Amino acid sequence: GAGPTRSPIPAQAAAEAAADIGTRETRWGPLSETDRDLIKKVRLASLWEMPMAQDAMQRASRAKVREVSRQIAAQHHTLDGQVRDLAAKLDVTLPVKPTDEQQAWMSDISSRSGSAYDVTYVKWLRLAHGKIFTLIGTVRGTTQNTLVRRFSEQANAAVLNHQRLLESTGLTTPESFPAPPE
Repeated sequence: GAGPTRSPIPAQAAAEAAADIGTRETRWGPLSETDRDLIKKVRLASLWEMPMAQDAMQRASRAKVREVSRQIAAQHHTLDGQVRDLAAKLDVTLPVKPTDEQQAWMSDISSRSGSAYDVTYVKWLRLAHGKIFTLIGTVRGTTQNTLVRRFSEQANAAVLNHQRLLESTGLTTPESFPAPPE
């Protein structure tokens, strides 16, 4: 019999990849690659943070972590609705599963219990929020798209609030963060 054959990239995937290159016009102004990157990364954040926050509402050992998780889950639910609506209007294809890095964070959190669960959960969520904060600021300062500008402000408010919530647990000590870049 014939061995397995490799099929070419489906036309839809090729078209989606081409749509992600450069800036394209929309009725709300130009939509840059950086604008689309923010939209996709906010969706990626919700894909892993919503289920982990829901898990932490049940599994966290500290009441404060359970309460913070409830608020983060609810706010990500709202933010995810906003990002899906924005992506539909701007014809941006959204990711459907967390990145490998995010899946590794999820596994690390899930593998722990008690206080170690709380500390690990807060560490990875706080790190993730810090990573996207720079991109939000870049997009807010450079986008020419009115919908993306409004969304970047919503995302900025949510991320800042989540950082404050996570820090309110008392678990964001210097030891809970990676070494800063040189």
